[in-house]
Amino acid sequence: MNRKDFLLKYTSKESSGLEIGPSHNPTASKSAGYNVEIIDHTTKEGLIEKYQNDASVDTSKIEDVDYVWEGQPYKELTKKSKHYDWIIASHVIEHTPDIIRFINDCNGLLADNGKLILAIPDYRYCFDQYRAITGLSKVIDAHLNKNVLHSAGTIAEFYLNASKRNGQVAWGENHIGHSELLWDKNTALEQFTSAKRGEFYIDAHAWCFTPNSFRLIMHDLENLGLTELQEVDSFTPGGSEFFCVLSRKETTAHFDRLKVLEAIQNEIAAGRPLKRHQRTYNKWRRSIKKRFNRNNAHL
Repeated sequence: MNRKDFLLKYTSKESSGLEIGPSHNPTASKSAGYNVEIIDHTTKEGLIEKYQNDASVDTSKIEDVDYVWEGQPYKELTKKSKHYDWIIASHVIEHTPDIIRFINDCNGLLADNGKLILAIPDYRYCFDQYRAITGLSKVIDAHLNKNVLHSAGTIAEFYLNASKRNGQVAWGENHIGHSELLWDKNTALEQFTSAKRGEFYIDAHAWCFTPNSFRLIMHDLENLGLTELQEVDSFTPGGSEFFCVLSRKETTAHFDRLKVLEAIQNEIAAGRPLKRHQRTYNKWRRSIKKRFNRNNAHL
């Protein structure tokens, strides 16, 4: 099963759907015949303008935006309640200042058997690799503090520690090589100073998850009465992202917290660079360099 197969597993073209933040790459597109509405941060014209100079983006895939979100609750924005059979949000939840509010906003839009379908970056295999995994306390505190902007601390951490590996901002599980920071300290200081003023939204990944750490947080939030949605399906193909489906359920399946906590520790360990692989990589680089110098010694 590939990513699109899983993301579309709980959808149909006849059912009523919503996609949040598809930007230039919708999953269940109107052009493919899906009965879907779109929420995004700007209009179709605004998205085209945003990406018009990016050669990697096909702006012809950008679709009409039905609702431009300006921070209001989704029910207020759409004027709909318990309406949608499915909601897709691909690489959205990690940007939200308040995860619990996001989940509950989506819950208010879902029909009784509706599904919230999420694609989420795995922090081990993307530019978040040097950051700390998100704990439950930060998620709860952000909600109780009614965060609508990322905190200054979140912005500082993001801009100081975000990195790329071999020039890529996302990679597979066994990808090794040279890492470098995405931004210099002056850029981080500028963004941090702006965040302290709290005048406008500064985009960042506020949250860092492995597949099991996200599952555990969703389980705990429901147990604490902070959300109603629970995991009904998940998919971890390996690599830079994983997928989770949330829905309302009358009964909770058995969930062994200790085993999931142990699984999280194993995931974190698996994400650390393997020294023996790094040594092999470095040896290979030295070999190539030595061969190049030998072959070109006459130049």
